[in-house]
Amino acid sequence: MTSSSTPPPATTRPIAERHLFGPGPCNPYPEATLALASPLLGHLDPDFLAIMDETCDLLRYVWGTDNRRTLPLSATGSAGMEAAFVNTVEPGDVVVVAVNGLFGERMVDVAGRHGAQVVRVDHEWGRPVDVERVVAAHPSPKIIAAVHAETSTGVRSDIAALGAAKGDALLLVDAVTSIGGIELRADDWGIDIGYAGTQKCLGVAPGLAPFTISDRAFARRVEKPSSWYLDLGLLGGYVGEAAGAGKRTYHHTAPTAMVASLHAGLRRIADEGLEKVWDRHAEAGRLLQDGLEAMGLTLFAEEGSRLPELTTVRVPEGVDSAAVRGYLLERHNLEIGAGAGAFASSVWRIGLMGHNARPDRVALILAALEDALAHAT
Repeated sequence: MTSSSTPPPATTRPIAERHLFGPGPCNPYPEATLALASPLLGHLDPDFLAIMDETCDLLRYVWGTDNRRTLPLSATGSAGMEAAFVNTVEPGDVVVVAVNGLFGERMVDVAGRHGAQVVRVDHEWGRPVDVERVVAAHPSPKIIAAVHAETSTGVRSDIAALGAAKGDALLLVDAVTSIGGIELRADDWGIDIGYAGTQKCLGVAPGLAPFTISDRAFARRVEKPSSWYLDLGLLGGYVGEAAGAGKRTYHHTAPTAMVASLHAGLRRIADEGLEKVWDRHAEAGRLLQDGLEAMGLTLFAEEGSRLPELTTVRVPEGVDSAAVRGYLLERHNLEIGAGAGAFASSVWRIGLMGHNARPDRVALILAALEDALAHAT
């Protein structure tokens, strides 16, 4: 046992670059990694504020919105979920939640913790949200909440249809796995509140939560939410939304290096063109899913609603899921994800997100998985 004045012995070893093909994080865009090594700026430095302003503009681009209050929250995507509910839910408010996977379940939990009267609409995991059942679940909810791309199952739901049918309710959407990877049009689809993460199709390390809220939703917000840190009224002033030209309201010390990295990743997407990025993800996902089926494997998510950026595949009968994933990591330095919930040992989740959405990455995954399965039988 060492004393507090003695440094602990080294127990870690240098780690070679992993091939991150799980449900996130993914391998970041090189531009995003390089930005982390840029000279550090203070959170009120004029040069940083210029980066923040352009980052917010770029987030509007990938969200498909003109919302003034679009910003990177200084926390991960889970805090984005928390911010969405803490700023809009007061005790007794009715919140309808479409549950078709783990993150719909989490919405139920978070909304309930903030005092919502939660009406959950359950779906079989692996299937998309049934819009008609969701909108019929309550005559006048304050909020309808759904996951666009359910990370636990690899399923895409029709948020545009849900937005068209929401009525007076606010539409709250989890876009953590969809933003930057598949079509997302917040304004056209009627999304009022949206949150995401940086570590998936945006191709940036985890640490920020891209967030957007419409004027309509902001007008119906909780005036003084129970979370000071996630109070959007205060945060809007920090990014310049509410303070007037040239003024800022100090709120917290922003993670300036992470914002610079997000800025670089978003700039990379903008330079390629967002729709071209969506097409690149679509091609990679199609190649992977075709390749897996050619190997005799069975896909989990319902056909027609499968995400290209996150593929779920059933573990073959008699194969130890954990052993295969361990072999891939040890032999090929390659990570894929286990399933979630009841499917933890019977499904694999394979991500092709951001910089990894390329045909050569598909070839690597298929070759490595074929090798791992050969050693598992």
